[in-house]
Amino acid sequence: MAAADDLCEQWRRHLALDRRRSVHTVRAYVATAERLLAFLEEHRGEAATAAMLAGIEQADLRAFLTVRRMDGIGNVSAARELSAVRGFLRFVGGEDARVPMLKGPRVKRGLPRPVSPDEAVALAGDIAETAREEWIGARDWAVLLLLYGAGLRIGEAMALTGAVLPLGETLRVTGKRGKTRIVPLLPQVRKAMEAYVALCPFGQEKDAPLFRGARGGPLSPALIRRAVQGARGRLGLSDRTTPHALRHSFATHLLGRGADLRSLQELLGHASLSSTQIYTQVDAAHLLDVYRNAHPRA
Repeated sequence: MAAADDLCEQWRRHLALDRRRSVHTVRAYVATAERLLAFLEEHRGEAATAAMLAGIEQADLRAFLTVRRMDGIGNVSAARELSAVRGFLRFVGGEDARVPMLKGPRVKRGLPRPVSPDEAVALAGDIAETAREEWIGARDWAVLLLLYGAGLRIGEAMALTGAVLPLGETLRVTGKRGKTRIVPLLPQVRKAMEAYVALCPFGQEKDAPLFRGARGGPLSPALIRRAVQGARGRLGLSDRTTPHALRHSFATHLLGRGADLRSLQELLGHASLSSTQIYTQVDAAHLLDVYRNAHPRA
């Protein structure tokens, strides 16, 4: 029978190669498997093997989640932990896997909070103007316009390479699980990207990152997040104003202008329509806010 370390390594390869999950997801899911196996070895007093996992009971999972709760995790983290555990047990058990039913904690799904067009432009402009070098300001302006003007995830923008040059009217983007999609490039976004490329002091080889850090290496998403955090403080914007909020704004504003859900799903790179449908709630929430603020009887 495979030992605990072997099971975790097989799980890691399955997630990375077969499921094509992101590095962060693989790391988190493998860590969950390691925690589960370590808990079971102590809880049952025997080595964790595939045979042991095949006989896991609901009470075992409940005890595991109780221990994780004592570690201080909240409802969202507990729900993710349980989801990862179920996936691991199904992987180890194969087609005949028997995964105990256990109801996870209720997680209230918050609505994305869009940033207004004026706020998005002000945010990008502030970051560009406060950059220590002109080319870095042009870089940050281009990145943020990609998030707001093309709906990219920040990781998708960071993954772009010199192969996208020269720019045209569309951009091929690689999203989650290696899925590619085509997004339109607004003239303003294309102009911002071209201005950055013209000023960037580093080469634009086909296989090199398009967006570079100050020393020429790949640009870290953390730098953009910190820049946004500083700008929103200077501009007095909400703490919910994040790089990802710009993507939410892209979706919400398109929906408000009449875009259909299927088209929006393709533009955002969502695997299922249910992920896109949350934006109908955002739009309804916006209309309700307008009504409450404007109607004399509200």
